[in-house]
Amino acid sequence: MAFMEKPPAGKVLLDDTVPLTAAIEASQSLQSHTIVRRYSDFDLLNNSLQIAGLSLPLPPKKLIGNMDREFIAERQKGLQNYLNVITTNHILSNCELVKKFLDPNNYSANYTEIALQQVSMFFRSEPKWEVVEPLKDIGWRIRKKYFLMKIKNQPKERLVLSWADLGPDKYLSDKDFQCLIKLLPSCLHPYIYRVTFATANESSALLIRMFNEKGTLKDLIYKAKPKDPFLKKYCNPKKIQGLELQQIKTYGRQILEVLKFLHDKGFPYGHLHSSNVMLDGDTCRLLDLENSLLGLPSFYRSYFSQFRKINTLESVDVHCFGHLLYEMTYGRPPDSVPVDSFPPAPSMAVVAVLESTLSCEACKNGMPTVSRLLQMPLFSDVLLTTSEKPQFKIPTKLKEALRIAKECIEKRLIEEQKQIHQHRRLTRAQSHHGSEEERKKRKILARKKSKRSALENSEEHSAKYSNSNNSALVSGPRTQRSGSEVSSWSRGLEFCWDICITSTSSTSTTTSSSLASCEHRGTCPALIPGCEWCEPRGLTQLHPEFPKRNFEESRNL
Repeated sequence: MAFMEKPPAGKVLLDDTVPLTAAIEASQSLQSHTIVRRYSDFDLLNNSLQIAGLSLPLPPKKLIGNMDREFIAERQKGLQNYLNVITTNHILSNCELVKKFLDPNNYSANYTEIALQQVSMFFRSEPKWEVVEPLKDIGWRIRKKYFLMKIKNQPKERLVLSWADLGPDKYLSDKDFQCLIKLLPSCLHPYIYRVTFATANESSALLIRMFNEKGTLKDLIYKAKPKDPFLKKYCNPKKIQGLELQQIKTYGRQILEVLKFLHDKGFPYGHLHSSNVMLDGDTCRLLDLENSLLGLPSFYRSYFSQFRKINTLESVDVHCFGHLLYEMTYGRPPDSVPVDSFPPAPSMAVVAVLESTLSCEACKNGMPTVSRLLQMPLFSDVLLTTSEKPQFKIPTKLKEALRIAKECIEKRLIEEQKQIHQHRRLTRAQSHHGSEEERKKRKILARKKSKRSALENSEEHSAKYSNSNNSALVSGPRTQRSGSEVSSWSRGLEFCWDICITSTSSTSTTTSSSLASCEHRGTCPALIPGCEWCEPRGLTQLHPEFPKRNFEESRNL
């Protein structure tokens, strides 16, 4: 597609930060929305991820006996664990290799080739620029590519061209979007990295900045080379070490100042992380202001989308600042968020800021404002010396467009948080009802209900049977008994009926058939072993008070 060509009307703008989970199923139970992968595909993915320097638990190969059922079941567990390790790693789960492996339908395009086509179309209208080399995979975004540039009449200067596709949060009209992108070179602030050139069309944007040999704040923390691939630089750092306390205070104050400036201007940001902070000497300068205009999702979206109180772009910036401060302090990102307890820090003032942005209480109750953070002891005594006056003039019409777009971005975030909350409740309910303890409880209740139902049925049948026999005894010419004898005999017959039900079968129909089949019960003088009707041992043992005379009479019946 040419640089100035409009995107197709039906194009779906994907949120690349949506976390993917994977569950391996047997081939007999494959459902829709699944993928089929061979072990060789896993092996190829694992080889591609070796650049990250991580030891991933891929099950080993087996040449003989690899079709045995036990081996296949064991390998399935191993591959499931392998996928779990990958999808829970924040950097690996967002890389293009994993996305293409788990979701090939949405990530089948060659984005580097698309970017080259668009950049080459741009150079036709701007012949003074020249590409030196592509900077392959230096960033984490799948649809954002970088190229090292130079100006033809200034061959020694190096610049970086970044090209990015539109994201799912692009709510500006095409006209307002292009106007705002072209305004970015006019933004002057001591803590914003200046844009040399910017242009856009209906489907993407292209910006050029000066190349910085020192790299970003993340490169400083991880002691990495700026041109290396993102996975190689940050997945497994050789040495984990935080910054000095004075650096933390100074860099933190500078970043908070520029965030307050953007919030006051009504310019949405929402993309703060250590790779978006350029180091220029002892000064931090913010990068990628265009991301919110393009509608790109934040690097930490999978974190703050879990908490319904972080529902504005201002609170998103504060939460992301907490991640950045943690990384500056400890030399690595937090293992999970919210953070229950913080390791020892250079100052308790650092821990106080971290608790206000990353703790369970903060994530549950909401974030403080940027102004409140600036008043905290860690940053309140930092003196900033700069002579550059901030300038960023946004026309009133574009300010209104930014306000509407900001509201739409926040609305989508709130809807996503609501869906995540509902899904989490459903998952907890399913996990609770599917637990071993709950299954045992349900089995016990079902057993009790079955016994109660069987007891009620047996009592009903025994009552009917005893009533019919009582009437026969009263009308018979030879059988003359007193009322106490009849009552005693009927109670004994009823007890025998109950025992037959509970010991022989769970249904009264089967029990009644077994009783009817005892043809010897009125004629056989000897007791048949094993017959609960004829054998007095079982009755007298189960009910010692059962009268022997009543038994003889009931047997003669």
